[in-house]
Amino acid sequence: MEYLPRLIAWELTRACNLACIHCRASAITEPDPNELTTQEAKQLIDNIASFSKPILIMTGGEPLFRKDIFELTEYGTKKGLRVVLGTNATLITPEIAKKLKEAGIKRVTASLDGASPQSHDNFRKVPGAFESTLKGIEACRQAGISLQVNTTVTKQNIEEIEKILDLVIKLGVDAWHVFFLVPTGRGKLIEEKELPPEEYERALNWLYDVQKKVNMHVKVTCAPHYFRIMLQRAKAEGTTLKLQREGMHAMTKGCLAGTGFCFVSYVGDVYPCGYLPVKAGNVRDLTFKEIWLNSKLFTDLRDTSKLEGKCGYCEFKNICGGCRARAYSRYNDYLAEEPYCMYQPKKVSAKS
Repeated sequence: MEYLPRLIAWELTRACNLACIHCRASAITEPDPNELTTQEAKQLIDNIASFSKPILIMTGGEPLFRKDIFELTEYGTKKGLRVVLGTNATLITPEIAKKLKEAGIKRVTASLDGASPQSHDNFRKVPGAFESTLKGIEACRQAGISLQVNTTVTKQNIEEIEKILDLVIKLGVDAWHVFFLVPTGRGKLIEEKELPPEEYERALNWLYDVQKKVNMHVKVTCAPHYFRIMLQRAKAEGTTLKLQREGMHAMTKGCLAGTGFCFVSYVGDVYPCGYLPVKAGNVRDLTFKEIWLNSKLFTDLRDTSKLEGKCGYCEFKNICGGCRARAYSRYNDYLAEEPYCMYQPKKVSAKS
């Protein structure tokens, strides 16, 4: 029981009102009839709660397309899970925000990928998305719901990142999570917009500086080598890196795929993360607990001695781990080395 889920992202539906260029889900406009039913969804919540108390991120698509969203939120909350809504926020009105608060939502995460209507809407492919998202964020604020903004960084918006930061600060949210593009779903079509490794390194160092200056939690996602950078920078500064282990602001290690995090699809397929399309099992065939504890895929990912290439002998492999999804996308091998890390380990091979 050493490995328990800390975060579970649950794709309640693939249906969505936007058509984002980097969408992991390649979302569709109408709910799929094969989605987990309300009863199946409650059974999943029951099983998760039977052995763990993770943060449960109800996402999509757009989770507000689910007619039972408030019922499932309330059910998960009563089972002791910390339920978060991962949304584009465009559908959130004051009435919906009030109902989310009453149902027990602990946080709403809304996405902003530009600092202006033009840049954000270019990402989202729907005119007016930017203004609708800001209205949704304000409705949640008025309802007293904790807020988090997610931003996916690509070549398309990297030059605007400081303006996005200014906007996020102005919004007064509790957390800013910066995602780095992983080329899956629609994101595969814009793989050329992924930052090159040297740009990653500069952006991660900039974010390290930012998180020390701002009055909100800054977290980097899908760039596990940020943990290597944090250790290197802290050592150079003569300080000790202290990581928060629990709660909404927990930061424990780089790639959590299959170790502290997993993704459940709208039909019940369980994956290490939403960007790594290798299935560990389906909750219609096995319980979530059985899949989490016993699947070969997850046990492989928990054994860092199986990592290949330079990740296999890197001195930071236990805190970084490399992005398993990028490794799979590049090499068709989820244990291969992280292709977007510039760092050269002090060892020159596993034998040195």
